[in-house]
Amino acid sequence: MKIPSSFYVKARICCKVAALMFLMCSETLLAQELTAQNFKKLSLEELMNVEVTSVSKRTEKLRETASAIQIITQKDIHNSGVKTLPEALRLASNLQVAQVNSSQWAISARGFNNVLANKLLVMIDGRSVYTPLYAGVFWDIQNVLLEDVDRIEVISGPGGTLWGANAVNGVINIITKSAKDTKGLLVEAATGSVMPGLGSLRYGGQVNKDLAYRVYGTGFKLGNTLETDGSESGDNWSMLQGGLQIDWNLSDKDQLTLRQNLYGGKPNPNPNPKPANSRGDNAAIRWNRVNSDKFSLHLSGYYDHTLRDFNSGFTEDLKTFDLDWGNQLQMGERHLLSFGAGFRLMDHKVSNLEVFRFLPEQKTLYLFNIYAQDEIQLVKDRLKLTIGSKIEHNSYTGFEYQPNGRLTWTPAKNHTVWSAVSRAVRTPARIDRDFSLDLPSGIPIIVSNDDYVSATVIAYELGWRLQPVDNTSISLATFYNTYNNIRSVEPLTAALFPVVFGNGVKGNTYGAELSATYQPMSWWNLRGGYTFVRKELSLKSGSRDSNKATAESNDPTHQVLIQSNITLPAKLELGTVIRFVDKLPNPYVKAYTALDLRLGWHLNKMIELNLVGQNLLDKRHAEFIPDSPSARLIERSVYGKITFRY
Repeated sequence: MKIPSSFYVKARICCKVAALMFLMCSETLLAQELTAQNFKKLSLEELMNVEVTSVSKRTEKLRETASAIQIITQKDIHNSGVKTLPEALRLASNLQVAQVNSSQWAISARGFNNVLANKLLVMIDGRSVYTPLYAGVFWDIQNVLLEDVDRIEVISGPGGTLWGANAVNGVINIITKSAKDTKGLLVEAATGSVMPGLGSLRYGGQVNKDLAYRVYGTGFKLGNTLETDGSESGDNWSMLQGGLQIDWNLSDKDQLTLRQNLYGGKPNPNPNPKPANSRGDNAAIRWNRVNSDKFSLHLSGYYDHTLRDFNSGFTEDLKTFDLDWGNQLQMGERHLLSFGAGFRLMDHKVSNLEVFRFLPEQKTLYLFNIYAQDEIQLVKDRLKLTIGSKIEHNSYTGFEYQPNGRLTWTPAKNHTVWSAVSRAVRTPARIDRDFSLDLPSGIPIIVSNDDYVSATVIAYELGWRLQPVDNTSISLATFYNTYNNIRSVEPLTAALFPVVFGNGVKGNTYGAELSATYQPMSWWNLRGGYTFVRKELSLKSGSRDSNKATAESNDPTHQVLIQSNITLPAKLELGTVIRFVDKLPNPYVKAYTALDLRLGWHLNKMIELNLVGQNLLDKRHAEFIPDSPSARLIERSVYGKITFRY
């Protein structure tokens, strides 16, 4: 694609304006005393006291959690200028997030990243967005109105005890705001060099003091990425989504939430002569009851239907029904017991190609579980032991167990030291057990394998979270993971084909995740992190893996993230995100550094203008190269957005 000269002018202007405004701010602060009303205060103490729910299925303060968890707040999302949900996940330094093309992403934690990554559990308001086709996430149909996101909780490390299968390397929980916090009208529109258009409309209201609602619609069209020769690839991506949410306080003890979403999208990953067609709907209900500070329970259920037509003759039709029940019970002064059960039914249907088959075409998969966990105060408010396990039954391998033990030591108010040992499993997907592939002549290439078993991990973690001074917080998590039964490609004979998917790879990963938040001034907030991951995979005895233990992941050893949010005079805001991603080994992708800038101007209480530049340090770069299609290049871009609130 030929980039117009005006694009480079806009990019240079964006960079110069950002630098100029920062200098102006500094000079102004030296010249005069500015009142607090000129700035939005970013309280670090407030951040450390944010209540999170993904670690223990109950609310607890971030500073007290015994887990490697990072929080992406609404302020982080807004100030970064990201356009889509996968882009927002880049703001968690403990995730590996790579854009493959316009609509495809490779997202994982602690290694094993690829387009079909299968060791990360992802939820949107508690609804799992898992597909049993390959045990992963189709990121090109996951969308939310980013203005309605309250926070994104990102846990790196196993979460199988509470969340179940496939929470092997981490859990992502996208949590949207309550309807009572989104009252009024919101309208936004954006366009730019690689984004023909983005628009959203949302209205929230209050029927009475106990009943609030919101309705919304949002959509976008993103332009093409580039071929390696600089020409357009034809992989543009469009999506529309709408829905509603109702929050009802039934009583002082009971809260009921209802959600409904509809969507349709046209991702084009290959690209085909025609893009794929994806559409679906989901509905969820959740009841929370808090009797006292000693007892609470929740009961939730959802229905999710997704239909994906690849426009090649192959389609996927998935209907998911899920029920979940959980309790928290304070027993005496020393024991907090969490327990519950869940059931999931997945009706999965495909339409096969002549040589490309899942057999049977329609399969009903069942998953049910029970779990229990006890938090034991060994020394009140100082030393806590958490032990528990989930026992889960799936349609392929039967019963699986996922125990967990955590020790939390709080030597002082602002210091938490924790350690953990966990076991988690990645249960088989349909591609592991039911998939086969033939040549047009009928010669088998891939044969289905009924003996494929779950991949497992034993994870050892040690972490430290502290707030040495009021304006600084630091978190360090280290890990050592031992994996077994990772997927391999096993020849059945001395010839190259046919092959089956087997469990012939084992290995270890180890690393560290350092994150920090620093607030030098009330008007300036810095956050970021550094991640180091090393993996050592090898073949198990008897394995003849055709890929020599290299096919399951392509990960950077080092990653760095720095995000700066500055509130400037004259109702201006400057957001900066700098990312360094180390090289990928196989297929090789060179290291890159990316700079994103957002300049926002609150024209008045109702109107906000934004100018955003992304990937400003180079014209284009590759982030991840899949087996198919060929490499795509992500180019520098600039866009403008106007937001109206009333």
